Amino acid sequence: VNPKAELVVGDIADENTVRQAMHGVEVAFHQAAHGSVLRSVLSPLTTNTANITGTLTVLEAALHAGVRRVVYASSSSVYGGAGVTPTLESTPTRPRSPYAVTKMAAEAYCRVFAELHPLETVALRYFNVYGPRQRPDSAYAAVIPLFIDCLRRGDAPTVHGDGLQSRDFTYVSDVVAANRAAASAPGAVCNAKVYNAAGGRDRTLLELLEVLGSIVDVHPTPVHSDPRPGDIRTSRADASAIRRDLGFEARMTFEEGMSRTVAWFAGR
Repeated sequence: VNPKAELVVGDIADENTVRQAMHGVEVAFHQAAHGSVLRSVLSPLTTNTANITGTLTVLEAALHAGVRRVVYASSSSVYGGAGVTPTLESTPTRPRSPYAVTKMAAEAYCRVFAELHPLETVALRYFNVYGPRQRPDSAYAAVIPLFIDCLRRGDAPTVHGDGLQSRDFTYVSDVVAANRAAASAPGAVCNAKVYNAAGGRDRTLLELLEVLGSIVDVHPTPVHSDPRPGDIRTSRADASAIRRDLGFEARMTFEEGMSRTVAWFAGR
């Protein structure tokens, strides 16, 4: 933890803890969540408490503390299998997992609070964020750290489905830049709005595996298993709105982002 930061440890759904954390804050970045589509399928009540009750707690605490703006970390999972790519923010949502439902509900709470109270909100729909510090040792780990871990050990990665499902992978530094842009943009432009935070280009899992294999210089044949429940086929953002309103544009190339991520894992 940065020595300039004050660390408050507690439950995101606990009112007293969150109010303590909000004291003296101008802009709150609400990143806390019970993540993972699969975990939400297995534990929907836990996911609901953290992601919906937790978001309500954040909004109430922010309002009570006089916070100017809350920037909320939403998810592209709210689109579900929309079948429209690139996907605009106006695309009808069709969540396919409890996780996606909670993100959609939390977005709605952000909008309502901004419309009813003197509290600005901006929601960013993240698209498959990756980069250093992702954990490969969790049952719900994201695909990139899992693939890197397998390749570095010389094991065959497991691919759920045929591997042709695609994702708009977004490097973590670009997501940080999107949050900073959402914090500083004029409220008249962005208040109560939702934006795609992504680069606008998708890659299949097989393409991802090929790029990682080239970096590590290991090329095993993947093991294919059944598709995971709640997963979507294609995900690619239309990032024109966030570029127009917030001045944000993703900078990291796919290949460079993967190289930096692999280098971090190698140096752990």
